[in-house]
Amino acid sequence: MEQQRSDSPATLTRLVQGSTSEEALALYDGLPAVTIDQMIGQWKGAGLPTGHPLDGLLEAMRWHGKRFRGVEEVDPLVMDGAKGTFALNPRFVPMGLATRFPSALRSGPVQRGALAVMPLLKTSRPSARLRMVEYRGVVTATMMYDALPVSDHFRLVDENTVVGAMDMRGWDRPFLFVLHREGVSE
Repeated sequence: MEQQRSDSPATLTRLVQGSTSEEALALYDGLPAVTIDQMIGQWKGAGLPTGHPLDGLLEAMRWHGKRFRGVEEVDPLVMDGAKGTFALNPRFVPMGLATRFPSALRSGPVQRGALAVMPLLKTSRPSARLRMVEYRGVVTATMMYDALPVSDHFRLVDENTVVGAMDMRGWDRPFLFVLHREGVSE
């Protein structure tokens, strides 16, 4: 496997404070591919702010991260709830509305309503799967949603950190996020 650049963790730390899509994609494109086996486990997530319309939306909806139990068993939207984490069924996520009106979902009555309804939309069934897919010239582990035209393509920062690029049909640029493996000491 290609070795990641030694400055990648420091660059990521800087970009998490806010960047442009171009800066974040330059880091992403310089990172090596991830294998499916490297993705197995539980991951804590956070957006990588680049000015994308979805910046801050997952955090506002109390997104915890992703859970990869196996190639065919992925929980793409693990949320923080009053009684712990739960897997949200992505089938009920209005991606079109979220993309067109993200600020309405980040605060106020719409956000409170969404947070109240989300526990009713939990699922114990997997909602995505992992495949090796070419994206931006590199074949890498990719999470494909079962019910949405969305794929998350991962690149390796280090063995416990990956950057994901969420690609959705009709978008002119991906939404970028970071996953940190849970259950490991820093």
